[in-house]
Amino acid sequence: MLSHRIAATVASVAVIAACWAHTAQAAQDESTPRIAVTQTVEDLPLDNGNFQRVLYYGPESTVRGVIVMFPGGADDIGIERNGTIREGNNFLVRTRERWARKGYAVVIVDALDRQSMRGQRSTSAYVPVLKKIVAFAHRHTDAPVWAMGTSQGSIAAMSAASHAEPGQLAGVVLTESVSILGRSGETVFDAQPENVRVPALVVANASDACKVALPTMADKIAKSMRNTHVTVLHEQGGDAATPNTCGSLSPHGYYGIEDKVIDDIVGWMRETEKASTN
Repeated sequence: MLSHRIAATVASVAVIAACWAHTAQAAQDESTPRIAVTQTVEDLPLDNGNFQRVLYYGPESTVRGVIVMFPGGADDIGIERNGTIREGNNFLVRTRERWARKGYAVVIVDALDRQSMRGQRSTSAYVPVLKKIVAFAHRHTDAPVWAMGTSQGSIAAMSAASHAEPGQLAGVVLTESVSILGRSGETVFDAQPENVRVPALVVANASDACKVALPTMADKIAKSMRNTHVTVLHEQGGDAATPNTCGSLSPHGYYGIEDKVIDDIVGWMRETEKASTN
């Protein structure tokens, strides 16, 4: 019994230490002068009378590209009309200013009509919605548009890439992708990866312990996109501020290593841009 108490205490101390370290980093980030950004919230009308809410957030200066971001989980992040986000812990959501500092605008995608997206992302019914979202991104700039997903959001990003018209997407980035069947009833393999024809990046954190997004599946995901060039990026590390191994504030969500992961992804995007112009 004593050993269990000691283990629990050690675990609690570790979580507190992780939270303190990340809070210190956040304080440092807040001390950095903010850049001028513009943001727009729009409800994209759908044929069935429903809507798809999206948030455009990007630098007021020159935009290098636009990244359409699909969060994970149920995806109901709660974008409000004024641009605030009710559930902002997701890796793609909480790092939007960091992407803007790199010159990239983002389009953050909320749940369809505020309903859970579990089991819907790979369906044919969602494809027209994905096309509307990508078209929305193109309305804001002539710069390249990318699709990016994390966890279950990677299913949507894969579907967006597999159904993209020529020239609509510069590439797709899949981070900590759901590749093992769980409660949602779908994985990235259900989103027709064989139809992806844009450059693809698969990011896998060796420290990710989420049982439906194991990093050992990265090569299998890459091989499933057999009709394009795929790069696998291996990361390692991250803090655990929650016991939920599939949560956003864990290695699954790159908690504590956000800057490293973003730098690596941006590096791949820029190399891909360069290769496309040669």
